[in-house]
Amino acid sequence: MAIQQKIFRIIFMGTPDFSVPALQGLIDGPDQVVAVITQPDRPKGRGKKLASPPVKLLAESAGIPVLQPTKIKTEEFADELRSYNPDLIIVAAYGRILPPNILDLPPLGCINIHGSLLPRHRGAAPIQWAILAGDKEAGITIMQMDVGMDTGAMLLPAAIPVASDETAGSLFTKLSNLGSKALLKALDLLRQDKLPPIQQDHSLATEAPPLKKEQGSIDWTQSAATLHCFIRGMDPWPAAYSFLDGKRFRFFTPATSDISCDLPPGSIVQADKNGLSIATGEGVILVREIQPEGKKRMSVEAYLCGQSLKTGQLFLPAG
Repeated sequence: MAIQQKIFRIIFMGTPDFSVPALQGLIDGPDQVVAVITQPDRPKGRGKKLASPPVKLLAESAGIPVLQPTKIKTEEFADELRSYNPDLIIVAAYGRILPPNILDLPPLGCINIHGSLLPRHRGAAPIQWAILAGDKEAGITIMQMDVGMDTGAMLLPAAIPVASDETAGSLFTKLSNLGSKALLKALDLLRQDKLPPIQQDHSLATEAPPLKKEQGSIDWTQSAATLHCFIRGMDPWPAAYSFLDGKRFRFFTPATSDISCDLPPGSIVQADKNGLSIATGEGVILVREIQPEGKKRMSVEAYLCGQSLKTGQLFLPAG
């Protein structure tokens, strides 16, 4: 699989912020990024103006050709990629499943930077699901792509501990940077013929499907420990939420509490400068930041300066 002491010609495929450190690492490294493939520009914000993917902006600033196909399962697109004569295609959160004619196109195949320690958390949202599942360790797997969903052989894993206050957003940043470092290490090993593929144990696989907005709805009958993971895993999107008097509240920065109570799940136990204590199916959870409907995210203490939250008020899963 290796090419001794060669500068690889690389096509890079990626779209969001997660992909940027990997592309920057390749640009700064010894190999040649001959083209970047990313998703088309999409409307963004209240004005719905077209916005370019972060990867496109970086590629253009580095003078790298950028392709933004709407269809990738055509022979015409495969021929266009072939014209760049790539040794390798590297994928980092591109956002589409590659067809066989692309997977088989470069001599060294297609390598993916996956945001989990495979075979755990296969799918589009591995970072969020690592937090939701309460994993104590997260990481990156540099893997050889095949036709399955993250089922290819593992080439190089890299792990980091998950902090007790870790959110999907903070872990996203850490794993993005870790992925760049792991990729560059993998390419150096590949050059030395020291990157043997290791087949995954498919019996240990778990799924990490994309999250939907409605999945942020909080089930207060779950335990405080479970909701501690849930609120962090939903931060920043879609954000964990519940309703009080028909108004949506989003919740952030949770902590477990040693307060005991016999109020129904979802009931406010206490609200003060330290945060908002809410009864759950097992124990009490403390939330230190909230986002009231139509307002910005703020500390509970700041909210209480102008509004009141009273013991016994009940948060409900629907408005």
